[in-house]
Amino acid sequence: MSKNLWLMLGMLASIMFMPFAAQAADELVIYSGRSDKFVRPVIKVFEDKTGIKVTIHNAKAAELVNKMRVEGDRTKADLFISNDAGSLQIGSTYGLFEPLPQEVVAAIPSNYRAKDNTWIGLSARARVLVVNSNKAKKLGFVKSVLDLADPRLKGRLAITHSANGSFIAGVTVYQKAVGDDRTLAWLRGLAKNSEGKVFNKHSKIVNAVAEGKKDIGLVNHYYIYRHLDKEPQAPIQILIPDQGDNGMGVAWNVAGVALVKHSSKKDLAKKLLDFLVSKEGQKIFAEVNREYPVRADVAAASQIPPNGSYKVADVPMEALGEEREATLNLIDKAGLH
Repeated sequence: MSKNLWLMLGMLASIMFMPFAAQAADELVIYSGRSDKFVRPVIKVFEDKTGIKVTIHNAKAAELVNKMRVEGDRTKADLFISNDAGSLQIGSTYGLFEPLPQEVVAAIPSNYRAKDNTWIGLSARARVLVVNSNKAKKLGFVKSVLDLADPRLKGRLAITHSANGSFIAGVTVYQKAVGDDRTLAWLRGLAKNSEGKVFNKHSKIVNAVAEGKKDIGLVNHYYIYRHLDKEPQAPIQILIPDQGDNGMGVAWNVAGVALVKHSSKKDLAKKLLDFLVSKEGQKIFAEVNREYPVRADVAAASQIPPNGSYKVADVPMEALGEEREATLNLIDKAGLH
């Protein structure tokens, strides 16, 4: 996807989105590239504690980045929340954000934020495999994400469409770990094994695997556990790929937040930022969403594999934005939908 196409998407987004009504003095506006179910619980607690109203304006993260570019100093956005580090870094590269206060970034490890502190991660997720428990023995040959290209999985594999932010970020990690040629071959294998049928949501992948329509799927870890929260007896299990001495490790990504440079409510925005990185805010991401808190002193939910219990790919979060265009070009070359 070229930079011109990104800009065109932003212009279209500005046309599609309805104008905002006049903002109250104690109201914040968030442009959010995340589903409400992942953001609203923590925002609701903040509103109840402070009396500050927060309006969440949802769209695809890429559309919102370009909407802010088009709007410039006319934007109503005070904060930008993205479902992946890539979009945050792209927005930073475009100069849309300002560095966050030291008291905010101090709570977040350096590998979960921009080098210039223009964005921080709020919660982390792992790219793992969901497996139908009844088919697990027949899937013993799958040790790596790269094994999803094995012809034995033809028609048995579930993946998201290639425009999904988590899918793109994962591909970037694999490019950095094993190189373009091997990643391209893998992507072409995915195209064959998915037989042109892709899913628009990770939750639908988990459902398909649980129902036995697919044997294995590539998803963010929390979708497995959110499904099990609702259906504890569902025949699904997690497979953590790419472990051992020769494994590249699991691809990680963060959802995060940035302070919009042209916000007129920066003092209020900083209050929300303080809450999002607080132990209370982080615990909500952990317990409600089954995501990994980015604060080291807040534990993950007991249902998910503990942070540090498995090998993670050594790829900095910033690379997910810096390498985005190269990744998109490789995906296009592979012919994925």
